[in-house]
Amino acid sequence: MGIKVLIVEDEAKIASLMESFLQTEGYDCLTATDGKSALQLYTKHKPDIVILDWMLPQLNGLDTCRRLRQLGSPGIIMVTAKSEETDKIVGLEMGADDYLTKPFSLRELSARIRSLLRRMNRNAGDGTGSVLRRGDLTIHEESLQVFKGDVELHLTPTEFKLLHLLASKPGRVYTRMQPLQHAFEEEFIVDERTVDSHISKLRKKIEEGGRSSDYIQTVYGFGYRFGAEHED
Repeated sequence: MGIKVLIVEDEAKIASLMESFLQTEGYDCLTATDGKSALQLYTKHKPDIVILDWMLPQLNGLDTCRRLRQLGSPGIIMVTAKSEETDKIVGLEMGADDYLTKPFSLRELSARIRSLLRRMNRNAGDGTGSVLRRGDLTIHEESLQVFKGDVELHLTPTEFKLLHLLASKPGRVYTRMQPLQHAFEEEFIVDERTVDSHISKLRKKIEEGGRSSDYIQTVYGFGYRFGAEHED
């Protein structure tokens, strides 16, 4: 089975171009023209990557992204004509892993997919993935799964890498930029507001009420650390 890519784009010509190109790159492609159809296809086929247009009929891209995050943990690349920094941050806050602004080249799209797959699968299949246990959190490096007690938490690939980095060295203080630079590497430009957005969403998923004093702690004026009291 190859990597499955779900293309969600209401402009038929653009969708057809992306589908044809990605098929030549070896991906198995599915196409939806609106958000509701995209959710149905995701539920049925569980694609690995979703290329998601911002402006969609019936259910817009942001709401579709949010609902996809409730269903699972695909890699999501938002595609939009909106180029403002605030728009990019909103997309990331809704759960997108990367962001492409129209017009873009198909080669750039392919490069973004490969980059996202590396972030998602870096440790998969090598048989050496570790398991971190921090308080009632269990973090499986190889399968990219996180459990709080017996309940699985659905994290984005970026959120997983942030959590794994912080939890790997409880008590170590990271600057605000270090964790997200680790998660995105050098392939995506980030700023401190993007860091704060991802940390905030991660906290809400792993901490009741999103309290900053529990697992992920803020070191004011510097950055973040994972609470050393949770180290087993």
